[in-house]
Amino acid sequence: MIMNVKKIAFGAAVVFFAGLASAQTLQDGINSIDSDKYAQAKINFTEMVTKAPTAENYFYLGNTYLKQGEPDYAKAVESFNKGLAADSKSYLNKIGLATVKLGKGDKSAIAEIQKIVADSKEKDAEVLFRAAEALTLFEKNNAPDVAIQFLTKAIEKAEKKGVPAHYYYTLGDAYRIKRVPGEAMSAYDKALPLAKNKASVYTRMGTLWMAAQLWKNAKESLDKAIAVDATYAPAYKAMASYNIRYQDNAKATQDLINYTKYADEDPYTQLEISKLYFTNEDYANSKIVLDKIFDKIDDPIKFKLRAYQSYADGNYTDAKQNMDTFVSQAEKTRIQPADQGLQGLIAAGLAKTETDAAKKSALMTEAQQKIAIAKAAKDETMKWDIELANIAGGGASQAEAEKGPTTPEIEALKKKVAANKEDSDSLFKLATAYQDAKNWNGAVLTWQKMSALLPDWAPAYYSQGYSYQQAGNNDAAKLAYEKFITTVKPADLEANKQTLAYAYFAVAYMNKDSDKAKAKDYVAKSLQLDPTYQDAVKLNAEINK
Repeated sequence: MIMNVKKIAFGAAVVFFAGLASAQTLQDGINSIDSDKYAQAKINFTEMVTKAPTAENYFYLGNTYLKQGEPDYAKAVESFNKGLAADSKSYLNKIGLATVKLGKGDKSAIAEIQKIVADSKEKDAEVLFRAAEALTLFEKNNAPDVAIQFLTKAIEKAEKKGVPAHYYYTLGDAYRIKRVPGEAMSAYDKALPLAKNKASVYTRMGTLWMAAQLWKNAKESLDKAIAVDATYAPAYKAMASYNIRYQDNAKATQDLINYTKYADEDPYTQLEISKLYFTNEDYANSKIVLDKIFDKIDDPIKFKLRAYQSYADGNYTDAKQNMDTFVSQAEKTRIQPADQGLQGLIAAGLAKTETDAAKKSALMTEAQQKIAIAKAAKDETMKWDIELANIAGGGASQAEAEKGPTTPEIEALKKKVAANKEDSDSLFKLATAYQDAKNWNGAVLTWQKMSALLPDWAPAYYSQGYSYQQAGNNDAAKLAYEKFITTVKPADLEANKQTLAYAYFAVAYMNKDSDKAKAKDYVAKSLQLDPTYQDAVKLNAEINK
């Protein structure tokens, strides 16, 4: 399965209350959130509520449930309501309830948060900060411009006593949501000398570099995070995403082991670990972790993850059952285009073995419709067309590549690539060596890595198409050849004439029985590039009788 790693978002805050007896406990709890130790944070804040059931303490407990990997809105609301019962004017708990609405997709909560801040007369830097934090917390429901305004005011109010580091790095988070990376990095730079745990800031810098696809800088920042605090769990989570991006499964697995070691046993943290293992194509460990916590989690998200696991195993019946359960239990606002895309792939998988012609046709219609929803939303959770082609023709996998033919040259090049994922020369030689050995799965996977490293280098897509074709997966081959055709730059047309002629011919040939109009168009384009190409001449005569 080919999946894209989504950005890793970190929410954290550090609050300083000098002179209060509970300050260290509060600091410990918030530090635990920053370190992905949500179980410990909940223990700390629960103890604080027990000792002093104040509105503020209820807010911090409720906010923990919003900051964990998958928010537990019900428990957050319960805590915020108790905070308002303790103090009906508590601006923090009012912000907490509005944040729940925003997390669920109700964007009227943005105006509600603005009104709460206005009602507070903007006197309290903490209220300003928490309002801004709420507006940066959710990937798809946020308001970075308003957050930046609130944070700017919070920083101004805090200047006399000293601006806490988290004001600046939350400002950086707001700028990165707004896609202004220069301002985001500037804010992180300001946070760095102030932060007690600099690993938190270096990790944010690293994920910002990753978002900008500046991978060398990202690795340097993440290495610094681990160097200053080897126990800071989020750094390993970010490093796992870095290594997953480079398809270095072994290193990513070690990162996840470290993340598991330094985070805690909170079920929702373990759910995040299961998802990361899945993204790393380590389906066995993903399932082991999910099985451990499945009955401890009320959130229906667990059924979606199990559906992905079953899909990866080719168990489409079980995948459908779990996906149906997720859709029936989850709030409608939580059902994403990617979920419908997965339902489409599952339908295609079920259609493959369906013997009833009418049911088979209905399943394929459902597959096309639901995958179209994901593609129309420009969702890139999975490469939908490639997944569909792989269901039809059998896809390339690392396991199959390892089973295939090898040579001393392949083994030597694998070590070179493992040592340096950006060594394009060794990647090219490894892919070619796989082709020479007729290990087509290995060739496909290596050309894919080359495309990830150099997405504008057209020949890698042509070679993917050729390798897929040799492996007998014509649907995937067509997609790769099409990508090659569209990636060749106008300045390179002359140099690629022969290869383009073959790519057009190959797509035409593979479409001659299913889409004759496209086949005619493409074979004509092949002959325009090379009128002497005999295979194209014969195909042109055949389909234009």
